[in-house]
Amino acid sequence: MFLKFDPKLADKVAADGYFVVVPDFFNGDPFVPGSVENPLAGFQDWIKSHGPAKGFEDSTKVIEVLKGRGISTIGAAGFCWGAKVVVELAKGEVLKAGVLLHPSFVTVDDIEAVKAPLAILGAENDQTSPPALVEQFEAILSAKPEVDSFVKIYPGLAHGWTVRYDENDEVAVKNAEEAHVKMLEWLNKYLN
Repeated sequence: MFLKFDPKLADKVAADGYFVVVPDFFNGDPFVPGSVENPLAGFQDWIKSHGPAKGFEDSTKVIEVLKGRGISTIGAAGFCWGAKVVVELAKGEVLKAGVLLHPSFVTVDDIEAVKAPLAILGAENDQTSPPALVEQFEAILSAKPEVDSFVKIYPGLAHGWTVRYDENDEVAVKNAEEAHVKMLEWLNKYLN
């Protein structure tokens, strides 16, 4: 949410044979951290006009365009804020599979309503979706035999670890790359 999207990850997914769409749900206005002391300064004002509900609304328009072009098998991955959009899509019949990576704004009620196969990749030190919440998600999904799921909490990592990491940190790179592989494996399982 803090940085502009890095297209390298979309390129990885496309290299696996997928038609990848990365809409700019922030309309060229990503959240920029306030300061080192208070990086979330201004976030509450920004989110009012950039919330996941608007992202969901916009995503349904994108899906309609894809369907109009003959694309009928659709999967989605959501990072942080985008996880809420994916969960909303997974509540209906739109997605064949979804992946949530360090989710935010996702609730227990959301997970209870999911109908599509769902993978959740969380982080041990994530204050936005702490492990206890992700474990609740896992318990709910495990009790739904009609919905396949995969949940993993990565030790020692914090929110944003799959997209905001130091490329010079071998451990950070390894964990992010493993999550990217898990995401692709999940999508391949249901979209191919």
